[in-house]
Amino acid sequence: MAEQNPDRPPRRTGRPMPNGGNGMKFGRGLFGWVFFIAMAILLVMLLYTKNHTSTPIQLTELYHEFDRHNVDSVIIEGDTIRGSFKASTQVSKSSTLVKDFTCEVPPGAAGGWLGAWLLEKSHKTITPLEVKNDQNIWMGILLPMIPWLLIFGFIWWFIIRQLRNSAGGGGMLGNFGRSKHRITSKEHTNVTFDDVAGIEEARDEVMEIVEFLKNPKKFQRLGGRIPRGVLLVGEPGTGKTLLAKAIAGEADVPFFSISGSDFVEMFVGVGASRVRDLFKQAKDNSPCIIFLDEIDAVGRRRGSGFSSGGHDEREQTLNAILVEMDGFDTNDQVIVCAATNRVDVLDPALTRPGRFDRQIYVPLPDVKGRLEILKVHSRKVKLGPNVDLMKLARATPGFSGADLAAIINESALHATLAGKEFIEQDDLEESRDKVRWGRARKSRVIDEKDKVATAYHEAGHAIIQYLLKDADPIHKVTIIPRGNYGGATMALPEKDRLSYSRNWCVAFIKVTFGGRISEEMFCGDVNTGAVGDIRQASSVARKMVRDWGMNDRLGFVYYGEDETRTGYFDMGSREYSEETAKMIDEEVKKLIDALYSESRKLIEDNRDRVEALAKALLTYETLDGSDVELIMKGQKLSKPTVGELLQQEQARSASAVPPHVTDPNAPGGLGGPLPSPG
Repeated sequence: MAEQNPDRPPRRTGRPMPNGGNGMKFGRGLFGWVFFIAMAILLVMLLYTKNHTSTPIQLTELYHEFDRHNVDSVIIEGDTIRGSFKASTQVSKSSTLVKDFTCEVPPGAAGGWLGAWLLEKSHKTITPLEVKNDQNIWMGILLPMIPWLLIFGFIWWFIIRQLRNSAGGGGMLGNFGRSKHRITSKEHTNVTFDDVAGIEEARDEVMEIVEFLKNPKKFQRLGGRIPRGVLLVGEPGTGKTLLAKAIAGEADVPFFSISGSDFVEMFVGVGASRVRDLFKQAKDNSPCIIFLDEIDAVGRRRGSGFSSGGHDEREQTLNAILVEMDGFDTNDQVIVCAATNRVDVLDPALTRPGRFDRQIYVPLPDVKGRLEILKVHSRKVKLGPNVDLMKLARATPGFSGADLAAIINESALHATLAGKEFIEQDDLEESRDKVRWGRARKSRVIDEKDKVATAYHEAGHAIIQYLLKDADPIHKVTIIPRGNYGGATMALPEKDRLSYSRNWCVAFIKVTFGGRISEEMFCGDVNTGAVGDIRQASSVARKMVRDWGMNDRLGFVYYGEDETRTGYFDMGSREYSEETAKMIDEEVKKLIDALYSESRKLIEDNRDRVEALAKALLTYETLDGSDVELIMKGQKLSKPTVGELLQQEQARSASAVPPHVTDPNAPGGLGGPLPSPG
């Protein structure tokens, strides 16, 4: 047997092999196509022959053409005379020119007097005459039926038979009832548990699942059973799908992966049919793993839509999943792994033990986890000697694994465009700001008046951010447009924050007020640039009063929206009276007004600092945290301004020109000694 090419994947048939791979397809495929092409050619030839049959004429017209010596050949076939004319002839006063003709004669005439007459005429006009007496009557009957037999055979072989073989729950609708899963084995993925970092506990739990499948008797020795379902829960970008890929890369069993949206089609009942088909194939190939990505697409709480009856397509699909998961035996060794970031909307029957026995929470990484993730993603890039990944990990609290991967990729692109040989620390810093706040738009032309207003706006934010001890430290202040913002005051927490204290919320709201107050105080006018600040301040203040119980008048009561009530008739409903709603609005307005007054007093007490910081922003455009601290202490900055940086860049570009082009006294220059005429 010839050795197969390992780089060429086998042809997929949709039928999994016991070892999780895909078998080679050996069948009637080639023969079927050869048969189809041959029959098509034969059909075309028969139809072509039928379309080009001879034109029937009368016997008297044949007499006249014989007298004109216009008959080229004659063939006698029973009671039919066929032949052709030497030149196209118009017969029966018709406008059609006839070349080949057919003439029907009375029974027995061709073998009697008509045959003798034709023989005599052929001798006189020297016309070839042929007599065929071996005609089979069955050929005359079957030959016209052959095209129709070929047409019906084609319809049965290539349409009805294929639909019947591939019909699932959708009946004759082809592959609609078949599951659209993909089968992955450890040979088809390059992701292992070594590539999963920053989520140690979640990784250890899924490693147990792989161990269950590899050695089930080890756990059944004490009477334990393999978990039937594992639900991965976490925010977007934390690594839920990556964990599933690692399971496929580590497990020695077939890995069936499908998205929740792949179950639902426009035809009713297709989703449930695909669920049954998926689980049937999984049982036939156990032990194996089924991975349902974004299961909330079909696993939402039942009865939450406008049509809450039993004919909702998603509800039928969910019911099929519930039945299949709860119908497993302990010997099936089929584990269902699902991922979602909306566990709050899932049906309770789906998340109960016995279906999803484990819920593995995949959190945002802490500083140690971010360092490990950065190390994993920086394996394939070239880092410079000044790169400090620990510094970057400390400066990226709240970043997910996907955000950190984007930072490494963006830094590699930034360094490549700058013509560098490796990635430097400033590339990582710029990429972090780009991922979090957007790309800096340095080429945007800004009116001078708007630029001054932006400088005082950001200075107001930065002053309050610096003065309040409960606020996060300043990272950078800039008036260069970045993303959708005309300027930005960037703050980075010193630690990972899992909850928010009341002092931090108060400080955050005060910082959002600083921009509008500073503009009004120093520019004498306000603009729409503070709309984002107003939205953030209002949102935090309302959550403090309504959701977080941080108001003395309303007390320790939750007045927020019930996330579990997602039905159509629950939209916009609330569980408190109009008087309570009025009280909430009053307390939110009271809190915002009080904090606004305190922020204004803080700006008025530090007018000179605000003005100094605004002037520095107009000069340097971007200030980091250390620059802000020097200005707050009354010191002057010693770094070059934007104009000086432009001059240095121009000088650097000029120095790159060869000296003999600009220096007249250089050898070979314009002012050098002329060569002697001799």
